[in-house]
Amino acid sequence: MDLDLWTEKYRPPTLGEIIGQESIIESLTKFVENRNVPHCLFSGPPGTSKTTAAMAMARDLFGDTFDRNFMELNASDERGIDVVRNQIKNFARTMPAGNAPFKILVLDEADHLTADAQHALRRTMESYAGSCRMILICNYSSRIIPPIQSRCAIFRFARLSDDSMAKRLKYIAKREKVSVNVNGHKAILYLAEGDMRAAINLLQASASAGEKVDDAVVYSIAGRANPKAIKEMLDSADVNYEDALEKLRVLIYQQGVSPVDLARQLHREILKLDISENQKMLILERAAEVEFRIGEGASGEVQLSALLAHIGLERGKS
Repeated sequence: MDLDLWTEKYRPPTLGEIIGQESIIESLTKFVENRNVPHCLFSGPPGTSKTTAAMAMARDLFGDTFDRNFMELNASDERGIDVVRNQIKNFARTMPAGNAPFKILVLDEADHLTADAQHALRRTMESYAGSCRMILICNYSSRIIPPIQSRCAIFRFARLSDDSMAKRLKYIAKREKVSVNVNGHKAILYLAEGDMRAAINLLQASASAGEKVDDAVVYSIAGRANPKAIKEMLDSADVNYEDALEKLRVLIYQQGVSPVDLARQLHREILKLDISENQKMLILERAAEVEFRIGEGASGEVQLSALLAHIGLERGKS
C-alpha cells in the first residue's frame, strides 16, 4: 500500500472530525485552546465516541509529546485498589514532558472500579491535580461515587443519530469498496441503535460474506430477526394463532434467533402496533416479565408463545 494513503487512512481523528456530539466537542475544543482541562467524567451508551473524544483532545493538546503525557487504563481489566495506589499514582505524580501543562490519564470503564478503588482515586485526583488531569469514562454515571462526580466536569454523550451514522457508513463502504444497498444500511442502523462501533463491526462482518450487503445478509450475520418477520408474526397473533406460532418456531429453530434477543425486538415492534395506549401498556408489562423469565432460564418458546397469545387477546378486543 502507498505510504501516504496508509497514513491518511489510519491517522487518529481530531476533535473537529467527531460528529454527533457537537456541544460536547465545542467545550473540549475550548479546553484545548485555553490549555486548561479539568477532571472530566464522560458517560453515555457504548459506541458514542467517548474514548475517541478523550484521545483526540489529548492529541490536539499535546501534539508530538502525546505518547509521553498520555496514559489509558481499562478499569474492567484492573479494577482493584492496587491499580490506583500503584499505576495511577505513579503516572500522576511525575511532571509532564516537554511544554505540556499537565498529563492526561484516561480511565475507561470506570464504573467497573470497586468502591474502595474509587475512594482511593478521589484522593489521588486532589493531590496530583497540578501534574495530571483525569478523564473517567463510563456507561452509567450513577455507578461513580458522588465525591468523584463532584470533582469532575460531567459530559453526557447521547446515542448517535441515524443520519450521522449513515453518512459515515457510506464513507467507509466507499473507501473499502463494499457494495451496500439501502435496505442493508437500514438493517445495520436498526440493529446498531446509535452505537457506531457496533455498526462498523456489523458492516465488516456482513461484507466478509462476499456478497452484496443487503438486509437479509445483515440479519443473518447478526443472528437477529428481520423486523418485517416480527411484524407479520404479531399481525397473525389475533387472526391465526397457529400461523403466528409457526413463524415463531421458524425464527427460533431455523434462523437461530436467541429468545432473549427476540423478546427485546418484540418490545420495539409492540410500540409500533396500531392499538390503544392502555393495550400497549398491558402488553409491554407482559413482555418485560417474559424477557426476565427467559433470562432466568425459562423455555423461550413457551414464554414467547404465551406473549403472542396475550397480544392476540388484546388485539382481539380492538
